[in-house]
Amino acid sequence: MSKYPTLADISATAERISGHVFKTPTLAYFGSQLGEILAPGNDIWLKLELFQRTGSFKPRGALNVIMNMPEEQLGRGVAAFSAGNHAIATAYAAKTLGVSAKVVMPKSANPFRVERCQALGAQIVFADDMATLHSAVERLQKEEGRALVHPFEGPRTFEGTGTVGLELCNAVEDLDAVIVPIGGGGLISGIASAVKQAQPNCLVFGVEPEGAKGMSLSLAAGEPITDVPLSSIADSLSAPFHTPLAYSIIKDFVDEVVTVSDDEIVSAMRFVFSDLKLAVEPAAATTLAALLGPLKSELSGKRTALILCGTNIDPQTYARYTNLS
Repeated sequence: MSKYPTLADISATAERISGHVFKTPTLAYFGSQLGEILAPGNDIWLKLELFQRTGSFKPRGALNVIMNMPEEQLGRGVAAFSAGNHAIATAYAAKTLGVSAKVVMPKSANPFRVERCQALGAQIVFADDMATLHSAVERLQKEEGRALVHPFEGPRTFEGTGTVGLELCNAVEDLDAVIVPIGGGGLISGIASAVKQAQPNCLVFGVEPEGAKGMSLSLAAGEPITDVPLSSIADSLSAPFHTPLAYSIIKDFVDEVVTVSDDEIVSAMRFVFSDLKLAVEPAAATTLAALLGPLKSELSGKRTALILCGTNIDPQTYARYTNLS
């Protein structure tokens, strides 16, 4: 297998996981306010992955990883590390496939996300912070023989996230650009692989929070960095390190990576609620923040798709961030 999934790999994955995930809607932008801000001629599309099972795109990769494990491994169970979305998705995938799951989460994890994992039958192990998640999950692998369901690295993960890009390209022809959030890089690696094969002329832009810009720093360094400074409300995008395969796909297939501030993210969250009546988590709002901020001029008049990746946020936290209560 090459380092990136082929369209045949992604299509086979879409068929494999089809009984357990939704083919989420891809809609032309349906609000009224965006046209007042962008230049005339912008044609904006939304890939509404926030309507996916568990509230984010993550089950696509988690299911594909577990479904490709050997039978003897499934009996020993799986483990994952995550601030929330991947933990919930792994819990869902494990329950769906009849496999035991333990997920490592930071002590600061949102209680809403912890409760969702527990409701899906996963056992929770708490680590001190984001930086210590990986060492904690390595102990579970060593002591209990559990297999790691990685949140953003590996061919099976990219095949799963690639199905988002395949659905998008099948739904909208002749895209000029797609904007994708970057945390660890698993989502954009799959989407970029699909888009660059299905619509080679489409530009792929990644967007990171300024307080968690590990991929930007990795690209500047010429290699994936292993210690990312983290300080952002977009905890779903706060990967504590980066990895070789995702880094290499982004380096080859992603045309540009930009950053947005937490203030810009909050502003985009408010805009999405006001104009679309959708309550999204900070990670999902980054793509609109990028379109209204650093990519506004570059994508003026372009046919652009935004990935709205998730909505796992509790009402209290959402209200605190947006002051919409």
